[in-house]
Amino acid sequence: MGVGLGSGIWLWQRYQWNRQLKQMLLALPNRPDLKTSLPMLSIVRREMLNLAEEEQQLLERLSSQKTLLSLLPIGYLEVDGENQLVWCNQQARILLKIDRWQSGQIRLLLELVRSYELDQLIETTRKTQNSQTIDWTFYPTRHAFESESSQGVTYDKSLALKATSHCLLSDGVGVFIENKQPLVEISRSRERAFSDLTHELRTPLTAIMLVAETLQKRLDNPERRWVEQMLQEIQRMMKLVQDWLQISQLQEYSSQVLSYHSLDIVDVLMAAWEKILPLAQQKSVALSYIGSDNLQIDGDGDRLLQVFLNLFENAVKFSPKDSTIRLEVYLRETQVEINVIDQGDGFAPKDLPHVFERLYRGDPSRFRDQSSLESSLSGSGLGLSIAQQIIDSHRGLIVAKNHPETQGAWVQIFLPLK
Repeated sequence: MGVGLGSGIWLWQRYQWNRQLKQMLLALPNRPDLKTSLPMLSIVRREMLNLAEEEQQLLERLSSQKTLLSLLPIGYLEVDGENQLVWCNQQARILLKIDRWQSGQIRLLLELVRSYELDQLIETTRKTQNSQTIDWTFYPTRHAFESESSQGVTYDKSLALKATSHCLLSDGVGVFIENKQPLVEISRSRERAFSDLTHELRTPLTAIMLVAETLQKRLDNPERRWVEQMLQEIQRMMKLVQDWLQISQLQEYSSQVLSYHSLDIVDVLMAAWEKILPLAQQKSVALSYIGSDNLQIDGDGDRLLQVFLNLFENAVKFSPKDSTIRLEVYLRETQVEINVIDQGDGFAPKDLPHVFERLYRGDPSRFRDQSSLESSLSGSGLGLSIAQQIIDSHRGLIVAKNHPETQGAWVQIFLPLK
């Protein structure tokens, strides 16, 4: 009886095991031929062989994809849900100076690449589950420089990079990294060449202006009037050359060009308005000030005065007669917010993305009338570019938009207190 009972239990357990095993095999995809009379052991062996073949195919496909990614002209890296570097191609190692990682290692990305922007990109991608794109300047650590110098290779101190992230399985993130530094160098080289050209133009323009001034004193009308018109054009060209050189100096040597000291930003704003006041009175344009009476910041007073002169000049130029320009100054924790708002037609939507570009001139239809005053106020198209460069050199921010209430132009400036 004991043997019979034991055999019965064994057969029942074997039946249950085969039944569960068959259910598991039937759950596998693309297995319509499992309901056959083959022994279960043969079916299991066959399925194990099939799974081994599929695993091998997946490994080969993964290897092929990694080979393809390693040949890309852009960098690529993958991190897991704990921000550990899983894999990266050779281009990513070059761009991000990853020299302390070997394939197969699992190390925190922060230990290998010190980049706040890259960390934020990965974290934002993981939280939103959406692809993200950023442009940023990457500054390698000192260790990377020492490693490179030891190999006899020299690199730039910083790199302009563009990164695009994508979500992967298990909270992983893949990041494509594009090197923008060659484009930056080409742009710098072009601007440097143009600056050299404008510098060389000053000498012949000065000589022509001196000759024109001499002729002006010796000629009578109508010839004298022609020479006066020529002098105006020469002066305009001289101002264009000077403005371009100023932008180049601010961009390349801002620490040498600017002179920082403590100043009252409200005094600078009022001084700028006093200089524009005669032009504003011709159009009966008034200034409405809202804000503090005294706000101390560190900055270059002369350069900031130049910025506000340009903003007030533009505001007067595009304001209708008998209107008001709003000037608002607020203290925002560690920075000062300055708003210049006019009641003109505002920026054209197609002009807004380009108002700070060099030599960009907006739609002439913004002029309400082509009076002599507005003709005298017409500039070279570099005023806002210079303003932006000065604000950037002060570690500030300048933004152009249209005000929702007045529908006029609204220029917003943020400057740090220190």
